[in-house]
Amino acid sequence: MFSFLRKKKSGEPVVYKRQEHCISRKNIDQDALRVLYRLSSLGYTAYLVGGGVRDLLLGRTPKDFDVGTSASPSEVKRAFRNCFLIGRRFRLAHIKFGDKIIETATFRQNSQTIGEIIEHAAEGPFEDNTFGTPQTDAYRRDFTVNGLFYNIKDFSVIDWVGGMDDLKKGIIRAIGDPDIRFQEDPVRMMRAVKFSSRLGFKIERKTWAAILRRHACIKTAAVPRVCEEVFRLFAFGASSAAFKLLWQCGLMGDLMPEIAKAIDEGGGAKSPLWKLLETLDGYEKMMASKGLEVSNALRAAILATPLLQAGKAHGMTGRRAMAAMQDSLKMPKMVYFTASLLLESPRRLMVSPKKGKSRFVGNRDFLDALDYNRIVARASGSDETPLDEWADLYDSMNAG
Repeated sequence: MFSFLRKKKSGEPVVYKRQEHCISRKNIDQDALRVLYRLSSLGYTAYLVGGGVRDLLLGRTPKDFDVGTSASPSEVKRAFRNCFLIGRRFRLAHIKFGDKIIETATFRQNSQTIGEIIEHAAEGPFEDNTFGTPQTDAYRRDFTVNGLFYNIKDFSVIDWVGGMDDLKKGIIRAIGDPDIRFQEDPVRMMRAVKFSSRLGFKIERKTWAAILRRHACIKTAAVPRVCEEVFRLFAFGASSAAFKLLWQCGLMGDLMPEIAKAIDEGGGAKSPLWKLLETLDGYEKMMASKGLEVSNALRAAILATPLLQAGKAHGMTGRRAMAAMQDSLKMPKMVYFTASLLLESPRRLMVSPKKGKSRFVGNRDFLDALDYNRIVARASGSDETPLDEWADLYDSMNAG
């Protein structure tokens, strides 16, 4: 990853020269390199920033390559004909290369003081971004491992926040006072859980303690952002670890109280949900290896399954189980209705297909339903013979 670590002088970053780290330009997206070189040639500072740098240092393939620059949004737009500006409060430049977007942001700083953040905390997230410098931009990021910059001019890695040290230790640490940072943007607590589970890193002690104190602040976050972050917890086949952390720190109870209750009543750390999610994780990895992605409806149905199973004696239906999640997450209607169908599908698919009762094989959500039932069956060790028969029927109907 990198050869050695050095302590920085006060007010100065640690700069790791090319021979001191493992990032190679051959592993950086070519269009991201075009953006970096173009901005640099025009006299602007341009760095690869955020998770892309983190993943490259860890030997992973980044999902996104984001750029930070001293150029203003209008200056970026003038430099690229394929650039579109988005956002009102703070403008971002999206530079399009076919279906790909290289997000390019001007270095920022937070204009609010700590006193202002505390004063406005009860009103919800409070953040007013203004243009800044590489240093201020690094300090306004969420976690140290996401605060590293790659300089295209000399191929160095610039570290203002101790991110390289935490990468080596495998730690997720908030930049600055975690209590303040989580009041400033409560979704950062969910991101801490996501990075910890995805990278296999431990959440640093003070950061974890702040989550335990501030988890209820998540109720003030914008619901669409929260819903999006919930589904991001499934990515990379790490949902079992992610949702267990979410339950342990109290965020699960704030976000999905009915699911949290089902976990508690189902044995807590021995809840059937963890085995379901482990099985789903294996399925996610298999799909990813084929370049495919699991639907959010299937993910939501798996998450709601313990709630359905626990409530069957009291007449719980798939629709009612999903409604309990929908109350707090406000999922897209298509996800909600499809997930409800998947939860109801075992009564059809866990019995052998019979003449006149096999029309469900033509339903547009049949394959998701088949996969849902396989995951549930494998998690519980149930017989999959009926599912094999349904799969054979589907194949014969779609042969040629």
